[in-house]
Amino acid sequence: MRYAETSAVLAALLEGDGRARRALRQRTGALVTSALTFVEAKRALVRARQSGALQAAQERAALRALARFQARCTVVAVSDDVLAAAGRPFPVEPIRTLDAIHLASAAAVTDSPQFTTVISRDHRVCANAEALGYVVER
Repeated sequence: MRYAETSAVLAALLEGDGRARRALRQRTGALVTSALTFVEAKRALVRARQSGALQAAQERAALRALARFQARCTVVAVSDDVLAAAGRPFPVEPIRTLDAIHLASAAAVTDSPQFTTVISRDHRVCANAEALGYVVER
């Protein structure tokens, strides 16, 4: 299983990061992400458009790419269980709330972190994922 965290999705969408694109397009194993990913990504696209970093056509293309990505994913709901797990201490503190929700989402869908790859560009998520036993792809 591969868990895609928002920073990797945005690296692919907004920065054209080839490594992130390849990691997210890889066809081996289930691709999982949190429902939070789509809210965060859409907010980032709105901010980029409002700041002038993206033109309208680029924003539309990014939204289409995000929809294609979502169609390929198993999406983990931000449930009461996920929120409860996100509120507990993590191995590498401090960690931001939304990052904790991502890590709790990954944990909600696997009992075997050593067989799960977390795809992220965020150093806090990566440090905690490694400490929890996940394989990390930056």
